[in-house]
Amino acid sequence: MTNVFDRLTGQDAIADELRAAARAARVLAQRLDAGQSDGLFVPDDEIPGVDAGWSRASMTHSWLFTGPPGSGRSVAATCFAAALQCQAPDPADIGCGECRACVTVMAKTHADVRHVVPEGLSLAVSAMRDIVQAASRRPGTGRWQVVIVEDADRLTEQAANALLKVVEEPPPRTVFLLCAPSVDPEDISVTLRSRCRHIALVTPTTADIERVLVERDGLDPEQAHWAASVCGGHIGRARRLATDPDAREQREKALSLARAATRDSTAYAAAEELVKSADAAAKAIAAELDEAETEEMRTALGAGGTGKGTSRMPRGTAGALKELEKRQKSRATRVGRDVLDRALVDLAALFRDALVVSVGAQVTPMHPDKSDSISVPMGEYARPEQLLACVEAVLDCREALDKNVKPKFAVDDMVARIGLALKRKVDA
Repeated sequence: MTNVFDRLTGQDAIADELRAAARAARVLAQRLDAGQSDGLFVPDDEIPGVDAGWSRASMTHSWLFTGPPGSGRSVAATCFAAALQCQAPDPADIGCGECRACVTVMAKTHADVRHVVPEGLSLAVSAMRDIVQAASRRPGTGRWQVVIVEDADRLTEQAANALLKVVEEPPPRTVFLLCAPSVDPEDISVTLRSRCRHIALVTPTTADIERVLVERDGLDPEQAHWAASVCGGHIGRARRLATDPDAREQREKALSLARAATRDSTAYAAAEELVKSADAAAKAIAAELDEAETEEMRTALGAGGTGKGTSRMPRGTAGALKELEKRQKSRATRVGRDVLDRALVDLAALFRDALVVSVGAQVTPMHPDKSDSISVPMGEYARPEQLLACVEAVLDCREALDKNVKPKFAVDDMVARIGLALKRKVDA
């Protein structure tokens, strides 16, 4: 792999569009350097490597990348940031992946590219104001100041308003790249959406994901094929399923709820086990991050020295550690919700597979490895309206978790509704 856009799996049209925009941005940067800029528009015939009439080759200061989980929203934004800063002399090689700018942007160490990732359940206005203020400065080493907001759907209303102000009147050298699941008002405000150029990514195909796992990650073809077929189009999840036994076990526990919910003796025990396993997985992920952060913070505050007076941290620094612990606790909560939500998505997809069987549709299953053992028997047993009620129960549980309902209560309610829905056929 050389060019950074090779990282975009199954997004060839998007890669071409971003390359063209990056070339237009280079022309614009040259005009700004010469004090000749008359706006963002650059005629097609002035953009190297772009055919006349290519209407999407223009550059703008605000972009919105949307797509389902796993489609590569943040990857696309990072690749575009690398192309904007790329130092390759030939515009045809933009996003070369080999120059210092490309390497540092992809490694997330470039001084003029900031990644904003909410550590908690939301992104507060104070953090966004700090980012906006820093992004308003002139770039130090690159052509642009680039701000990548990876989870723009987690912006609070106040944070979104703070971002909107600078997006409406952006500094000449600043580019904002926002990532969100969709353009739905629940994911991104209508006003903020209207100020951005929209890039809609699609779900990669199973073949594309399998190829990446085999060629890029060196995984066994058989294991890669299985992971690609059950990951729901999410490349990162496919990689975890193929390499992490804990991820496979978490999936099995989620899917086992479909059967366990039909028996009172197993329903709530299975629900409790799912919540506990999600919590344990989240704690393991958070602990690994927390340990490195805490040690780095303690070292920065003066702990661990060998000279006189350096054996402990200076007075007045305890507050900094408490603030770090507060952020880490918030992040652990978010990670736990994300892990549990992924399990619920798997469960909803299983009921969807059964619904497809029940109505006799010819659609590719989301869990092909569970067709013979769960999906087909359930689809032949239950009526479509029963299975649809099960899907709705899972989606309502996800919504309850999003509203900060305690996971145990939300999952117990879901299991009860699934059990009642599937038992109606027996009672009828």
